[in-house]
Amino acid sequence: MNSGYLTFIRDNAPFLGAGALLALLSAFGQTFFISIFGGEIRDAFDLSNGDWGIYYMFGTLGSAALMVFAGSLADHFRVRTLGIAVVICLGLSCLAMAVNTSALIIIPIIFLLRFFGQGMSMHMSQVAMARWFVASRGRALAIAGIGFMVGEMTLPLIMVWLKSFVDWRTLWVCFAIFCFAMCFVLFRLLRLERTPQAAAEENSSPGMDGRHWTRADALRNPMFWLLLPGVVFFSAFGTAFWFHQVHFAEVKGWSHLALVAVFPIGTATLMGSTIIYGWAIDRFGAVRLLPFYMIPYILAFLLHGYAPSLWWLGLSLLLMGIGQGGNGTIINACWAEFYGTNHIGAIKAAATAAMVFGSAIGPGLSGILIDWGIGIEPQMYGFAACFAGSAVLMAIAARRFALTTAT
Repeated sequence: MNSGYLTFIRDNAPFLGAGALLALLSAFGQTFFISIFGGEIRDAFDLSNGDWGIYYMFGTLGSAALMVFAGSLADHFRVRTLGIAVVICLGLSCLAMAVNTSALIIIPIIFLLRFFGQGMSMHMSQVAMARWFVASRGRALAIAGIGFMVGEMTLPLIMVWLKSFVDWRTLWVCFAIFCFAMCFVLFRLLRLERTPQAAAEENSSPGMDGRHWTRADALRNPMFWLLLPGVVFFSAFGTAFWFHQVHFAEVKGWSHLALVAVFPIGTATLMGSTIIYGWAIDRFGAVRLLPFYMIPYILAFLLHGYAPSLWWLGLSLLLMGIGQGGNGTIINACWAEFYGTNHIGAIKAAATAAMVFGSAIGPGLSGILIDWGIGIEPQMYGFAACFAGSAVLMAIAARRFALTTAT
């Protein structure tokens, strides 16, 4: 990290810190985190892999539907207000997971965790960075994203270790307490935050044709739909990999602890690539990078299917981290470059809903295929093919953008 990055962080620490904290808190609703407790949940409620995947799918689909409407609230309310409300609700959702004793309640609990965690917490972080920063948008998204990476790097190994001597329900109570405590930190960090309308007026950044597109305009634009398959596939099949990690380890003949011990390789790469992508976005523009960031993900999933040892898996996770770094920065910056920032909350909400929808379909589909006898390894090769197709569509979108801005 060069001196320019460090100066940028120092000058904008409270706002970047708030974005990173929201990204970190989103972990409690992310698949990589919830799936750590998949074995305990299946045992507690006597669920098969397919049952658990279906429950997870329906809960997540509900959160995707609500995100379409709730995500636009970020255009009207301060992060200090809406963000704290989201985190309080996330804490209550963690508490619900801890005390639930009925299989019927699993779906609404998953809905709450996914909506307030993966959905709104991450959405608030990314929308705030895209709106608060213009020339340094890439770096802001990258730095805020480090909060998520810290969670992904540390929490799986810590949680698997803690589960060996702490009841899993007790752990979820601790997660709730942590969320409530972080509300005070968020309030302190954002005590000088302006309203979204004031920030939009001062940091206005128009999109194509020199205007700020509404969500209705964006949904009628072909480039939105060219990017959407990549958003959905990235979420769906990446989520399927994390969600079925216990089963994946069993198929490969590894212990779950040995598997999660390799995860930090990918997260370390994710952190480094995110910082590099953030610099590259500010230097070259997000759209120019769009056709390339999916390539490491294609290779990663081919190796997931092949990986005969943890060493090979370490290489595939390294490539996966490079791809994730692009997904966390390039796509989010592209929405602003395409459509401007005045309505970024509503537009990003539609994309987030698609992302959450993908994360619902992936685990459910993969679980059903497992129950039907189609193994997790051959599934990985099919997922890689889907990524390759979406990469072609992204290249077409980048080309169309270049032609639009040239005229």
